This record gives sequence, C-alpha cells and structure tokens, in this order.
Amino acid sequence: MPRDSLDDFTVEEFTADGKTHPVYVKGSGPAVIVIAEIPGITPLVADFARRVADAGCTVFVPSLFGIDGHDPRPSAKPADMANSAKMAGSLLKKVCVSREFTILATGRSSPVVTWLRALAREAHQRCGGPGVGAIGMCLTGGFALAMAVDDTMIAPVLSQPSLPLRPVGNARNIDISDDDLERVKVRCAAGLQVMGMRFEGDRLSPADRFAFLREQLGDAFIGVELPDSAANPAAMIPPHSVVTEHLIDEPGEPTREALDQVLAFFTEKLGVSA
Repeated sequence: MPRDSLDDFTVEEFTADGKTHPVYVKGSGPAVIVIAEIPGITPLVADFARRVADAGCTVFVPSLFGIDGHDPRPSAKPADMANSAKMAGSLLKKVCVSREFTILATGRSSPVVTWLRALAREAHQRCGGPGVGAIGMCLTGGFALAMAVDDTMIAPVLSQPSLPLRPVGNARNIDISDDDLERVKVRCAAGLQVMGMRFEGDRLSPADRFAFLREQLGDAFIGVELPDSAANPAAMIPPHSVVTEHLIDEPGEPTREALDQVLAFFTEKLGVSA
C-alpha cells in the first residue's frame, strides 16, 4: 500500500490546553484548518488539503490520530485486506477511549475542540485575513461547528458529521454543547454561514442531523446532500466521505461540484482574490 510522504508540507508542533500535536502546514494566504477523518491524514485527505492551498489559502492539518500519510486502501491480497481492517478497528478503539473525543454523548463538545480553537487563533494571527476557515470530516465533522464559537472562525464546513454515534435513537443532534450551540446561533443571526455535506443514504451522518442543523441555524445552514449514486463506486465503504474517499474528480460530477463549492466558500469568506 503506497504512503504519501507529505514532504511538500512543513511539519510543526502546536501546544495548547496541555496537549501537543504535529501540524502539517502548506500554502500562503488566510488560514484553513483541515481536520482529518478516521483513519487520519491519508493521501486523499492530504490531496484535499493541497487543493485548499492551491486555491490561495494556508492549510493547517493537525495530526490527531492514525499514521500520517498512510493509505488504508488494501491491495487485492487477502493479507493486506485483513491488515487494513485490523488497523482500522484498533484505531477506532483508541479514539473511542481517548479523553480528547466525545464519541457517544449528546450535548457536549469534544475536549480536543479547545485545542483546535487555539490552533485557529494562532493560524489567524500568523496568516492574517478576515478570519479562518475549517473543515471537519466524519468523526471530526462537528468540530468545525464547535470551533465557530470564536469570532475568528468565519467559514466552518461540516463534511459528513458523524458524532455522536447513535446507531439507535434520536439523530436530531450533533456533538456540540448547548452553550456552544447558542453562541453559534447568535453568530449565525449576525451573518455567519455554516456549510454541511453528506450523502443521502449515509447512516453515519443521518438526514435527521441536517434537519436539526436547519432547525437550529435556519437559513445560515447551507446543506449539500448528494445522491448515493454520485459516490465513487471504487471506495471501500458505502457512500460517506464526500471530498476524499468517494470523490469522483471529474468536471460535472456531483462530488467534484461539492468540492468546488467548499473551495469557493473558503475563498469567498476569507477574501481570497482569484
């Protein structure tokens, strides 16, 4: 399985709230925080970050879990497929017991969000511009929403937000505390917009979650919901990861249009000139 060396990024360490994580940085212009999905900074996540940098932004990609640059897609060999499944299961267990992530509980923001907010403030101070953008994916999808309590966050994107994980029960919720949500709602009433993306049949990011976001944020929530048929059929899992695993990177494809919409959201909100 190939591995992305990530050698076109600068690697730094950032410490806040008593936690230190590596951060991969690339580009110039206003800052965008790209928060990887499980299993981490894969080649496809890195490629998305490169697209954001090419659009005129400085990307900051924190390493919160996984093996940086590792490609989880198995070869056709049974041993490789079994190894990939084993690694993914082990990583998910580690994340679930980590105190930095709130996986199942409702009405709470994950503790790691405090660290991410500090990173966003540092990135804004370094890069300038009107503010900062962020995209969270899957497990980290809702983190971008919780980061929006800070005025520096002006372009939050929630890609297939999947927390809290509730296989059974009410899905009209997202991983953010009540106080944080109220602050975001105040900001939305004052002009903040929040973008969200999901596939229509995605059980990890259910339709009720987007209904909840529309109910809470009103017209400030820009929901992009794609038919499952638009997903890349070569992906290992059912339709889920809009701008990475299930992207079909061809003009006219719905997933490519969604990716372009995200890039346009960042460049418009952050004042990046064409």
